Amino acid sequence: MFNTREKKERALGTKLFLKAHRCNSAKCATVRRPHRPGLHGQARHSSSEVGQQLNEKQKIKFSYGIRESQMLKVFQEASKKSDVTGLVMIQLLESRLDNVLFRLGFAPSRSVGRQLAGHGHVTVNGRKVSVPSYIVKVGDKIGIRKESNDAGPLKDLSERLKKYEVPTWLKLDKDKLEGEMVALPQEVEVPFDVNMVVDYYSK
Repeated sequence: MFNTREKKERALGTKLFLKAHRCNSAKCATVRRPHRPGLHGQARHSSSEVGQQLNEKQKIKFSYGIRESQMLKVFQEASKKSDVTGLVMIQLLESRLDNVLFRLGFAPSRSVGRQLAGHGHVTVNGRKVSVPSYIVKVGDKIGIRKESNDAGPLKDLSERLKKYEVPTWLKLDKDKLEGEMVALPQEVEVPFDVNMVVDYYSK
């Protein structure tokens, strides 16, 4: 029986890594059942340009666990910048605290990152931050509260981080369990076409 998150991935035909480790294994739903869910899932599907844009938008929303209102806000903020809107959108999404926790290896998925932040296990520059959507800035240091070291998702974190490599825009002190954003997110591989989403919202 596949859960809702895996059905979303199958419906969109893309691995979004919504479940912590399952998507890297043979148990991944998109590997076991590479067609869409439902009675007519194996039939061929075609969609209009708008339909394709909506699919890409859904991929972003499911990937980062955000609502439509949050998605629109990201676009509106990005469109005000002088840089390429799609690039700025990815930078804003990747700078969310729950995603940074995921990229640092503190959380095995963004959903667990949201849980860690929401439950008050995380600090930014030494202060507790419990808002998963908090935008981390260059120079900010992200850590785990000492009182939270034995929390379920954080058990054996030091061991899990030994062979983990962070993206170039982050720095990780594996002994102190502290990360830092040293640059804006760059060279991020994403399972969606952000430019199609920009076109959708630009109409």
